[in-house]
Amino acid sequence: MRSLFARAMLYGLLVLAGLFSALPNVLPDPLLQRLPHWYATNTVTLGLDLNGGSHLLLEVDSRVLLTAKNEALADQLSATLREARIFHKEPQANTKGFRLQIDPADIDHIRNVLQTIINQDSGPGRHYTIASQGDVLLVTATEEYTKQTIHDAVERSLEVVRRRLDETGLVDPTITRQGDDGVLVQLPGVNDPSDIRQLLGTTAKMTFHLVADGSSSRKSRVITLPGVTRGELYPLEASVALEGRNIRDAQLAFHPDTREPVVNFMLDREGARRFAEITEHNIGHPFAIVLDGKVITAPVIRGVISNGSGEISGSFTSKEANDLALLLRAGALPAPLKVIEERTVGPDLGSDSIAMGIQTGLLGALLVFIFMVGIYGRWGLIACTGLAINIGLMFGVLSLLGATLTLPGIAGFILSIGMAVDANILINERIREETHLGKSAYAALHAGFNRAFATILDSNVTSLIAISLLFVFGSSSVRGFATTMALGLVISMFTAIAVTRVIMEWRVRRSYSRPLQIGGMKALDQLSSQPINFMRSRFVGLAASAVLSLASIMLFVTPGLDYGIDFEGGSLIEVRAPGTTVEQLRHSLQQQDLANAAIQEFGDKDQYLVRIPGQGEDQVASGTPVAELKSAILSISPKATFPRVEMVGPKVSGNFSDDTILAILLAGVGMLGYLWLRFESHFALGATLTLALDITKTIGFFALSGVEFNLTAVAALLALIGYSVNDKVVVFDRMRENLRLHPETSLAEVLNQSITSTLTRTLYTSVTTFLAILPMALAGGNAVASFALPMLFGIIVGTSSSIFIAAPIVLLLGERRAGKGLPQLRPDAAQLKKMLDEIP
Repeated sequence: MRSLFARAMLYGLLVLAGLFSALPNVLPDPLLQRLPHWYATNTVTLGLDLNGGSHLLLEVDSRVLLTAKNEALADQLSATLREARIFHKEPQANTKGFRLQIDPADIDHIRNVLQTIINQDSGPGRHYTIASQGDVLLVTATEEYTKQTIHDAVERSLEVVRRRLDETGLVDPTITRQGDDGVLVQLPGVNDPSDIRQLLGTTAKMTFHLVADGSSSRKSRVITLPGVTRGELYPLEASVALEGRNIRDAQLAFHPDTREPVVNFMLDREGARRFAEITEHNIGHPFAIVLDGKVITAPVIRGVISNGSGEISGSFTSKEANDLALLLRAGALPAPLKVIEERTVGPDLGSDSIAMGIQTGLLGALLVFIFMVGIYGRWGLIACTGLAINIGLMFGVLSLLGATLTLPGIAGFILSIGMAVDANILINERIREETHLGKSAYAALHAGFNRAFATILDSNVTSLIAISLLFVFGSSSVRGFATTMALGLVISMFTAIAVTRVIMEWRVRRSYSRPLQIGGMKALDQLSSQPINFMRSRFVGLAASAVLSLASIMLFVTPGLDYGIDFEGGSLIEVRAPGTTVEQLRHSLQQQDLANAAIQEFGDKDQYLVRIPGQGEDQVASGTPVAELKSAILSISPKATFPRVEMVGPKVSGNFSDDTILAILLAGVGMLGYLWLRFESHFALGATLTLALDITKTIGFFALSGVEFNLTAVAALLALIGYSVNDKVVVFDRMRENLRLHPETSLAEVLNQSITSTLTRTLYTSVTTFLAILPMALAGGNAVASFALPMLFGIIVGTSSSIFIAAPIVLLLGERRAGKGLPQLRPDAAQLKKMLDEIP
């Protein structure tokens, strides 16, 4: 009893701590304001798809970055050679390096000069390889240096983007690195990110150049850059006289005479000194200010400017001057940032998603609770208590981690409710079996938990393998699904094995010697009282499965899947345009050269989904097609709104396709390896082959039903992989147990007996998971249809394949293995010890 009391205290403290962590999520705002800040802010953050806002994925233009870096090195070398009067032609730079035509007699000297320049700029190290081909010097950046350059540029970009957004006054923007060259920006409450897109897409690289006057005394190379007025060109000295990084401050101002908006800037100490020197030695010469490759003004130096201040004018509007000042204060980006993905959700749509998630989640949990209590009575109530604690602990851990809850995360949360009951069903069914053998309450309880533990562990590990791949390869929203699912599985193990056990032991503490009475479904109990000969129809099951899978492959080829923009790229816009028809919208879009846009009515009246097919990188980066679409719709419906906008560029969609295939393959390989380790090769192969058949049938369901195949569909596929293998592991675990208990029994009989004895658990778990997802499938709408509907189909397919497909494959492989004289299982620890003891 002391052990029970100690465990109850320990688990109780852990549960209370978890619920305490979750409490701020449900407390009203007036009460939260009275609590300490660290505790009041310990809440789950709502994702943009629930809270409303914009998501921008930007890519550092590595081509421009690397070319510019190599050009700078080439120009520095060229200037040094020009001063030394060493003949050479103008260098030609690209992303990999540059080439320089020289006199072969000077090659050794030029090598030394170049290496000195490289060491001065980048420090000692192998940054470039230098080779020669006749009279051409080839300078190539090493792969390590190229990667480091891109990495440094992304880190610098993160800081500049953060400063720019802070200057705008946005509330709680999130800026994170994504991949090798991506910057992810999430902007809560921003429903139209067009201004932010322009702000972040401007490099704001400012340089100061002397205008070339043709004087032979100047040795700098001459470049020609355009002005802000069309057709205006300026010949400038290529060498940078002053860099924008020397600007310490910049503010919007108005010229005292013309009252035109200008930008006043202040230089730092080094910049002020350099500016004074330039103005002192170049009185009467024009001095150009260049922003992102364009000359915005080129005033003539009238006198020495020694106070480190200056003025930038250029026919600005007040907004343009203010934005320029902001950009100069925040600093220049090391390379251009291109938008390759954009997703925007309006606040109304986000609140609808929250309401849907809460309603379908509560209804799903209620259905699971009713089922468990109806089947197991008071013991089902104990399982429901553990499930309620599980839900509270999930919110507590998510809050503690500062996790973000997304719409796919809610879907994962709801699915985890159904799967969390699996452990309780396994334990209850094991206890019932032990009770039927005549054991006392405590003995049955003890044996039931101990026997169920290995099965629970194996089934959860296989599910976690698939879910972990979602986290590795998925986008930010899909990672939310993976996080909630993984936490749900881990926490459910704690509540089922630890918390529920303590409650059940407390419940039977006064009836140790009497048998337990755990309810069940009598008809199902009678059905599974004697082994059912499932293997008799094994060839029919395998043939039917093969036919359905072949048919699914044909459906995959034609008509194929309805791929979402996550795979095909393009734009998807949800439109609410009062007083319009599809014909009116189509006519308006045709006038804007958007005749290829597909318009679909959905939801309430005057609601449409407009899809623009795949677009090029430049179109996605500029956002022009979506801007034109909005303009066309607003022209016929001024009160139109756009609750959801999604744009995906070709690079994102291409990577997503590759990552999806890789994730599915790795999930299969990971589970194959784990099952091979835990069981034997034919069990692992049987599960993997069955899994492939299950996936093909689910793909066929997508093709036949027309459900869109998008990122939530991939989440559904990987969740189904975990669920399907979870189901098969339970059957395999019982097979392994029966093979060791009855080694003389034929494999077919062992399989029939194992499937029959786990039939109750298999059906109960399938029903609870089905019930948990059913409300979401019926009432969730388009947002979760790609997840919920395939999951319902997959639950049916996964459950049936465990009985009629996986077991027959194991039987065929096992009989072949027996024909070779190999055992069905590797020896366990006890068998190994016995074998070692028998060795003389």
